[in-house]
Amino acid sequence: MSVWALEAEELSYGYGAQRVIDGLSLRVAVGARHALIGPNGAGKTTLIHLLTGFQIPQKGRLRLWGADITDLPPEARVKRGLGRSFQINQLFPNLTPRTSVRLALAERDGKSGGWWKPLAGDAMREAEASALLAQIGLASVADIETRRLAYGQQRLLDIALALALKPKILLLDEPAAGVPRDESAALIDHLLALPSSVTLLLIDHDMDLVFRFAARISVLVAGTILVEGSPAEIATNAEVRRVYLGEDSHV
Repeated sequence: MSVWALEAEELSYGYGAQRVIDGLSLRVAVGARHALIGPNGAGKTTLIHLLTGFQIPQKGRLRLWGADITDLPPEARVKRGLGRSFQINQLFPNLTPRTSVRLALAERDGKSGGWWKPLAGDAMREAEASALLAQIGLASVADIETRRLAYGQQRLLDIALALALKPKILLLDEPAAGVPRDESAALIDHLLALPSSVTLLLIDHDMDLVFRFAARISVLVAGTILVEGSPAEIATNAEVRRVYLGEDSHV
């Protein structure tokens, strides 16, 4: 029996009679570059909340590497290896990327109390921060205040902070939202360069970005998965064109 990085089984969630997520099942393979797309109102935001523990499904189960996490709070899921980036930046504008990553590493290691003291002088954490910033393409701006970075670089920093917690799977909530096209292409290149030890699930509505990123795509419509397949299969699926892309769309 295969163990999936993340598995949702018959999830349901709603408000009164309105079903926002309706019998949704999803499997994300270990090491995958998987994308979830869907039109506005399809239930993407609610699904993210269910996966990360900010909401608990009314029906169904969630498993992370085979372990049931359905009722776990967000912080417990993080400790088990489930990380996420946010659609809206939650950064310290006056800190540098290097300092921000050091803080995230200190928080991960349980040494964030009195955080201004241990940041300097911890050679191991300093080396890890430098390596992570280089990996995500921010080495050249590591010591510039975050507010002075290009928006695409700020989004990369948000992802770097999530990676600092050493997730086994990282949920990417519209990572290129508001990012200029040339910067979003670079952002995706950096994501694709991450090691396969980190499973990636990207949730977005930007078809160009999704097709550039994903080897596997799930299409969310009306709170459930309409179809799943390779980019080529999704691009030629008539039902996807009808409900998401539009009859005259070309991808």
